[in-house]
Amino acid sequence: MESRMDFFNWLDYDALMKILLCLDDPADLVRVSSVSRSWRHFVVTNGLSRQLCIKMFPTLQRLDHVVEPSRCVKDITEVGCSRFVEDENLGVEHRAFAFLTRSCKTLPLRECIGEAISASSTDNYPDESVRNTLEPHERVGRRPSYWSSKGQNKSAVPETLVYKLASDICVVSEINIKPFQAYFQWGSPIYSAKFVRFRCGHPNVPMDGPMSEPCDVCPAEKFTWTYTSPEFPMAQFFSRTKHLKQSQLILPLQVCPVVLIRGE
Repeated sequence: MESRMDFFNWLDYDALMKILLCLDDPADLVRVSSVSRSWRHFVVTNGLSRQLCIKMFPTLQRLDHVVEPSRCVKDITEVGCSRFVEDENLGVEHRAFAFLTRSCKTLPLRECIGEAISASSTDNYPDESVRNTLEPHERVGRRPSYWSSKGQNKSAVPETLVYKLASDICVVSEINIKPFQAYFQWGSPIYSAKFVRFRCGHPNVPMDGPMSEPCDVCPAEKFTWTYTSPEFPMAQFFSRTKHLKQSQLILPLQVCPVVLIRGE
């Protein structure tokens, strides 16, 4: 019978970790853990699925723990072996992060914004409501479709638009924003902000069910913001869609994206 050697036994811990941390495809990590029990044990106990997931989607480092509803791990006092409970928990974490990473990589490409929640101000409501920003065309029927604020005395004070995501979890890789060109005014002026910034966070109180109408009041203390982008300059002379590339940003569960517009 042919004798087979496991090269895991020939390499030290640091070398193995350095090799496996070079993997950038979750499918490869699953294949590694399927080779043998010793390989799977190494992948699971060192949390490599979690590390790969966080490397690909850094916003997930906020996750404290994983719960698998289909399994019920007994309390340590009931099981009588803390090592058993630890191994069970590591196995749950491994499966959860492997599934999460694979799912996030294969999400269908579509619009992430579900509905408009509020604007810091609206000039002529409802004709210039923030809800119009969800319409990609500048006209709906025979009417122009755009949002307009009441304006600020100081250009440093931003206007804010708050939205709700269309799904429980979204991966944002690109944000598109287009200034409005007032084709119905003389000279067809373009109303563009000087800078735009994006924030993402979650409401402190669950938001259940659709909202009837967007409002002009949305206190900041109702939300916890977990991500803030740098400021992006907006072109002042072209009414075209600006494509803002983001690193793969995961927005999980009840997250509200906010657009901050500064300057006139």
